[in-house]
Amino acid sequence: MTTERAGIPAKYKWDLSAIYPDEAAFSAEFSETERMIAEYPKHESTMLSRPEALAAALADHYAIDRKMAKLYEYAARNFDVDTSVNSWQAQTAKVINLSSRFMAAAYFVVPYLLKLDAEKLEQWYLACPELQKYRRVIEVELRRKPYVLSDECEKLLAGMSQGLDSHDGIYSILTDCDMQFGKIRDEEGRLVELTDSSYLKFLMSQNRRVRRAAFTKLYRGYEQFGNTIATVLNGFIKEKATLAKLREYESSLFASTFADEVTPEIYNNLIDTVNRNLEVLFDYYDLKREVLGLPKLHMYDAYAPLIADYDRDYTYEEARDEVLEAVKIFGDEYYQTLKAGMTEWGWVDVYPNKGKRGGAYSSGSYDTEPYILLNFNGKFDDMSTLAHEAGHSMHSYFSRKNNEFHLSNYNIFVAEVASTVNELVLATKKLRESENDLEKLSVLNHIMETFKGTLFRQTMFAEFERDIYALVEANEPLTREILCEKYYAIVKKYFGPRVVVDQQISMEWMRIPHFYYNFYVYKYATCISAASSVMKKIAERGDEYIRKYIDFLKCGNSKSPIESLMIAEIDMTRPEVVEDAVSVFADTVKQFREIAGRLGMIKSGKN
Repeated sequence: MTTERAGIPAKYKWDLSAIYPDEAAFSAEFSETERMIAEYPKHESTMLSRPEALAAALADHYAIDRKMAKLYEYAARNFDVDTSVNSWQAQTAKVINLSSRFMAAAYFVVPYLLKLDAEKLEQWYLACPELQKYRRVIEVELRRKPYVLSDECEKLLAGMSQGLDSHDGIYSILTDCDMQFGKIRDEEGRLVELTDSSYLKFLMSQNRRVRRAAFTKLYRGYEQFGNTIATVLNGFIKEKATLAKLREYESSLFASTFADEVTPEIYNNLIDTVNRNLEVLFDYYDLKREVLGLPKLHMYDAYAPLIADYDRDYTYEEARDEVLEAVKIFGDEYYQTLKAGMTEWGWVDVYPNKGKRGGAYSSGSYDTEPYILLNFNGKFDDMSTLAHEAGHSMHSYFSRKNNEFHLSNYNIFVAEVASTVNELVLATKKLRESENDLEKLSVLNHIMETFKGTLFRQTMFAEFERDIYALVEANEPLTREILCEKYYAIVKKYFGPRVVVDQQISMEWMRIPHFYYNFYVYKYATCISAASSVMKKIAERGDEYIRKYIDFLKCGNSKSPIESLMIAEIDMTRPEVVEDAVSVFADTVKQFREIAGRLGMIKSGKN
C-alpha cells in the first residue's frame, strides 16, 4: 500500500463528508456556534430564578456542547490522517480555542447549580417536566457540594488553575526532549540510537545481549535525572493531596475515585485480590523462563517473545470479516450495524500513510459516525486492535442511540470493557477454530501479554501509587531513595521469588507517565476484570446474558458506572470479578504450556 494518502482507495478511508459536505458547511456551523456562545451569558442573571430558566440554560449549554463536539470531530479527524496539512492543524486549534471561549462564557453554570438545594429541586422537577430530563447531570454535580469551598476560595483556585497541573508537562519535556540515552548494538551489531520509545522494541528482541544492553543503558540514563524526576513527582502528588485536603476529602484516593463515581473500596479490592493470586503470575514467569531456556529470568527477559515462528498475514478484508463473524454472538443489530459501518458508512481509516497519526483509536460524536483510526499492517495484533476499537465504537453507537446528548458519553471507568470483551471474543473464536498449534500459541501469547500488562502490571502501578500518596499525606518526603526502595519492593513482590529482580528496575517508576494522571491506571485492570466476567457469563448463559450485556452498552451516562455494570451483573466491589480475570490468565498459561510441551518448546535452562 502506498505511503501517500492520495494513493489509498476511498474504501479504506474515512468518509468525513458525512459530517460536513464541504468547508462552507463547517464554517457556517462554526459561525452559528460562535453566535450561541456570545449569547450564552444571558442565562447568568436568570438561571436560578425559576425552573424553566434553569432548563433553558442547560438546554442551550448542551446544544453548544453538541455543536462543539461535531466541529471538533471534523477538524481533528481530518488532521489525524494527515498531520502535514497545516490548515487542518489550524482548524483544530481554532475549534479548541472556541471551546475555551465557551468555558469562559459558561463559567457560572456549575457554581450556580451547587447553590440549589434538593428540596427546591424536587419542587422544580414537578413544576417543569423539561427540567426532569437533566436530573442525572444535576445530581452528578450536586454530589460535589460537600467539597465545594466558599465563592472567594473557589475564585482563587480558579485563578490559580493555569499554574497547577504543570508537573506532567515538565516531566514530558524532560523525558521526551532533554534526556538522551546513547547507542547500543542491535542484533546485527550495528550502533543504533536508544530512546524511551524504542526501548520496548529492543526489550522484545530475541537476542538476549540486545535486551540486556537496552535495559542497562536506559536506566543508566534515568539514574542521572533521578533526583529531578523525584522532585517533580513529589510536587505533583503534594499538589493533588493539598487540593483534596482543602476540599476536605477523606484522602487523595477518595477524591479521585469520587470523581469517577466509584469508591476506594473498588480500588483496594482490585489490589487485594490480585495480591492473593500472584502465584498465577509467577507460574507465567516460570513458563517464560522454561520456553526461553534460561536458568534464571531477569527483568530484561520479561518482554522476550515466546513465539516467533508463526507469522500469518491477513488482508484487511480477512481481518474485518473475522471480527464481524466473531461479534455475531451479540445479535443482529450489533452485527448489522458494525458491518454497515465497516463496509458502507466509512467508519474505518485503515492503512498508515505519510503524515498519519500513529496507533489506533475510536472517536466520534453524537452527530457523527463512531470513527475508527487504524494503522493496519496485516498481523493478528492488527486484527485484535480492529476488534478492540470496534468494541469502543459499538459501545458508543448503543450509548448515543439510546440516550439524549447530555447522557450519551459513558464514564471512563467502563470505557475499556466493551473493547476488551471484543478482543476476548475474537481470541476465543480463533482458539476454537484453529487447527494450527503455532497459531494457537500465537493467540494464547497475545492473551497472556494482554493480561500480564493490563491486569497485573497496572495493578502493581496502582498499588505503588496508592502507597506513595499515603506517604505524602503522612507528611513523608518522596525522595529518590524512598521511591526507588518502595518501587523495588513492590516489583519483587509481583515478580516473585524465582525471578532475578535486577537493581536497575528500582528506577522504573521514573519512566511511567501515568503516575501524573492521578489514580488512573487501576481502571485498565478493573475493565479487563469486568470484561473477563462478561465472557464467563456469556459462556455459561449465552443469549439470555448477552441481552443484559447489550443493555449495559445502552446505559451511556444515564446511570453511574457501578449501576451500569450491575445491569450486566458485574459487581466491582466483589473479588469474584477480579478472580474471573485471574482465571482467564491462569487457563491461558496452562493451555500454552500444554501445547508448547507437546511441540518440544520447553527447554532446560542455559545461559
